[in-house]
Amino acid sequence: MKKAVLCFFTVFIINFCFAQQDLSLGKIYQLPSQVLNENRVLNIYTPEGYNADSAKTYPVIYLLDGSVNEDFIHITGLVQFLTMIEATPKSIVIGIANVDRRRDFTFPTSVVKDKQDFPTTGSSAKFINFLAEELQPFVEKTFKTNGVKTVIGQSFGGLLATEILMKRASLFNNYIIVSPSLWWDNGSLLKNPTNQTPFKANVFISVGEEGKIMKDDAKKLAETLSKSSNLKVGFEFFEKEDHLTILHNSVYQTLLKMYKK
Repeated sequence: MKKAVLCFFTVFIINFCFAQQDLSLGKIYQLPSQVLNENRVLNIYTPEGYNADSAKTYPVIYLLDGSVNEDFIHITGLVQFLTMIEATPKSIVIGIANVDRRRDFTFPTSVVKDKQDFPTTGSSAKFINFLAEELQPFVEKTFKTNGVKTVIGQSFGGLLATEILMKRASLFNNYIIVSPSLWWDNGSLLKNPTNQTPFKANVFISVGEEGKIMKDDAKKLAETLSKSSNLKVGFEFFEKEDHLTILHNSVYQTLLKMYKK
């Protein structure tokens, strides 16, 4: 009998000591969108020490392709690490989970083959309205923000970030544009830049070893935007990165530059 009791307590203590707990990186929100006529999932990280009742406020990083199985976890990890070593300020990260990124990140194209290959594309104007009219007001109402807003976009996400910069630049203070798909619609966004806003913004453009078209377009974008006195533009070529590997290193290096002491 004593052995049985001793065995029971031994098992209980082992299970207690090794009890499992969930590891939480953030919280998942559902935001109903009237603009898009659908619910959108938001993966949101708040930094260590965040207190909704405190007077302290924080910059916000809006991450396109912000699904858990896309870029949310590793970009949030970069933000957490850089704040831990005091290289950047503590920030809130808003990961916007995708429903149909080709639909949301592209404007209408006149290229027949693009329409055939990507039949759902062309609704970026709606998505930009969603960002401006629903998402940003929700974030500013729900969290302790200080008005500094950064957007991160790669590939089609970089195309969208470029479109926002050229058409509604005041939505963000900082633009991190990685490997933008500026070839879309025969490069019409590059051919017809429309940034006439007096709003000042910081723009960071990067590209890797991704072929002549991608490299030339990214460089041309930087050169075009640099002509605006309202924009502070940086460009970097990552020769050891390709389209699949560039985002992590580019965002890391860019965040360091943004907040260089």
